[in-house]
Amino acid sequence: MSETVVHYEGALGCRAEHAESGTIVFTDFPKDYRGCGKGFSPSEMLSVSLGSCILSIMGIAAEVLQIDMTGATATVAKEMAYAPRRISKISVSVQITGEINEKYRSKLEAAARACPVHHVLGIEVPITFHWN
Repeated sequence: MSETVVHYEGALGCRAEHAESGTIVFTDFPKDYRGCGKGFSPSEMLSVSLGSCILSIMGIAAEVLQIDMTGATATVAKEMAYAPRRISKISVSVQITGEINEKYRSKLEAAARACPVHHVLGIEVPITFHWN
C-alpha cells in the first residue's frame, strides 16, 4: 500500500509530498469555483493521473515488444457536470509517432485500456489513438 499526506494550505490550495522522492505537488481550485487557478485543480490531477497511467502502461508493453514510444502524448479533456459538481466524462487522445505495425498497435491499445486508473473511474472514458 502507498500513502500520501495532503496538507491544506488555505485559500483552497493543497500541497502533497511524495514520500519516497520528496516531490511536491500543489493543487488549487479553478477561478470559476472560488479558487485562484494557480495550479492544477484536483479534477485536473485525476486527468493527469489517467493520461500518465495510460502512457506508462503502454510504455511497459512497448518495452516488452521492443518498441520505442518516446515522444508519445496523451491529451486528456474532462467534462464537468453540476448538481452535484462532478466529472462526467474524460476523453483521451493518444498520439504515437514512429512506424508501428498493426499487430503491435492492437497490443499497445489493449495495454492502454488496461490502465488501473481508467478502471476505477466509473465514468465514460473514450480513448482514441493516432498513429504517425
